[in-house]
Amino acid sequence: MKIRNGGPEDIPDILALLDGAVAWLASQGRTRQWGSHSFSGTPARVEHIAKYGAEPYLIRLAVADDGRAVGSCVLSEERPDYATPVDEPEVYIRNLVTDRSRKGSGVGAALIADAIEETRRRGIGLLRVDCFAGGDRKLVGQYRALGFTETESFEVEQPAGPWQGQILAIRV
Repeated sequence: MKIRNGGPEDIPDILALLDGAVAWLASQGRTRQWGSHSFSGTPARVEHIAKYGAEPYLIRLAVADDGRAVGSCVLSEERPDYATPVDEPEVYIRNLVTDRSRKGSGVGAALIADAIEETRRRGIGLLRVDCFAGGDRKLVGQYRALGFTETESFEVEQPAGPWQGQILAIRV
C-alpha cells in the first residue's frame, strides 16, 4: 500500500469507499452514523464529497498494490462550521474512510500517521478530527487508541434526530 495525493478524479473512489462503509455499518444495525442509504445515490452527499476535490482540501488516498483505493483522508486548514474554533492554526481531518474488507490491516492508522506528517510539514502543531460519538462510542475509542485526546462533544440536528459527535485533537 502507498499513500498519494488525490484530486477530483478520485471522488468516485471516495464515494465507493463511503458506500461500502455505509453498507457495512447498516449490516451491523449501526445506522445512526451515516444512515442506511448510499452516498453515491444521494445527490446532496455526492455534491458535498465532490467539494473535496478543490481548495481548501487535500485528499490523501491509500492505494493497494493493484492500484485500488483502500482508504481516503481529506485534510483542510479550515474547520467545519460546527467545530469549536481554536486560537491557533490547525489541520482538520474532514473525512476519513477505509475499505471495510481491509478492516484491521492498518489502513486507517497509516492515513492518520500521514495526516500527522502533513500537519508537521506545514509547521502546524494541532491536528483535529471529529467522529460519531453515539451508541457505544467505539469510533471515539479508535481515535483515542491512535493518540488523539477528546476535547468537545457536539450535536448536529438531523431529520432522524440529533447526531452526536466528538472532537478529538493531537499535538504534533
